[in-house]
Amino acid sequence: MEHLKQVPIVPLRASKEEEEEEEAAKAFEASLPKEKGFLGPYLYFYQGFWCPSRVLHNVISFQKHFEAQDGDIILATKPKSGTTWLKALTFATINRALYPTNHSNHPLLTSNPHELVPFMEFNVYAHGNQHLLHPNNSCSRLFSTHIPYAALPKSIKDSHCRIVYLCRNPFDTFISFWEFTKGSMSKGMSLEEERSSMAEYLEYFSRGVEGFGPFWDHVLGYWKESLERPDKVLFVKYEDLKDHDGIREMKRLAEFLSFPFTVEEERGGAIHEIAKLCSLKILKDLEVNKKGKCMPHVENKMFFRKGEVGDWVNYFTTSMVELLDQVIKEKFNGTGLTFRFI
Repeated sequence: MEHLKQVPIVPLRASKEEEEEEEAAKAFEASLPKEKGFLGPYLYFYQGFWCPSRVLHNVISFQKHFEAQDGDIILATKPKSGTTWLKALTFATINRALYPTNHSNHPLLTSNPHELVPFMEFNVYAHGNQHLLHPNNSCSRLFSTHIPYAALPKSIKDSHCRIVYLCRNPFDTFISFWEFTKGSMSKGMSLEEERSSMAEYLEYFSRGVEGFGPFWDHVLGYWKESLERPDKVLFVKYEDLKDHDGIREMKRLAEFLSFPFTVEEERGGAIHEIAKLCSLKILKDLEVNKKGKCMPHVENKMFFRKGEVGDWVNYFTTSMVELLDQVIKEKFNGTGLTFRFI
């Protein structure tokens, strides 16, 4: 029997158009101001904020191609401001008719919140994941982003879709990110582990050079929009959400999204049940959140730490407090926005 002749495998070459696009992208990237990052090699200053190098092209693709629908819900946060918690609460609230909290197969018991509410820049517009634009079963399309308001796609601003912004005080946000960074570096995510210290990161943070920052521009962008267009942007404070199991803020959230709790639901304890299901204690102990990865380089367990208000006092020295306090007072003076630190 004659042996079949093997055909050598020849790698597919990119088309001339693809090569030109890649070269143009590299040239554009090289034209941007850059600083070193703490979870990756660089931060690029793009459209008024510091964009992590690994998602720059995803952000641009999101801006160019996303077509918002009036029923969409966008959850916006600065990194490490309670994003995972907000995703869980919002998903459970708007889908409570489809998935009652006592359902043994509730999606939050079997999936990480970041899988149920994908990031635009880390998930949807990365690696050809546009199928995530068409979620199954959910009553509304639900997405999240860390991008500042000014840099959001025009379709989001012009449509009737709604934005929920969760803000956390800068001291706890700083510590939460620093702890996340240390965990990431131990997993080999950072390229230069020895380059970063807490004092160095505070110096960068105080200059506004950090992922999706400056912090003050990010927060104030959504804050001002929430004052001018309260039907468009709901501004929620992390510390208020921690008060009294978050019942008051959860009611605000549900009403804003047009999924208000009925009198019968309130009497029946529906809000308390959702708060319990989405609590750090419950989510952190779930098997799905103890192992695996829902995003490259990030283990699920890294999204669940303490979730406390005022944990920063266990880390900051007096001089560090004075430095950040001075910056915050300077940037937020006269804006009407205040923070609770303890």
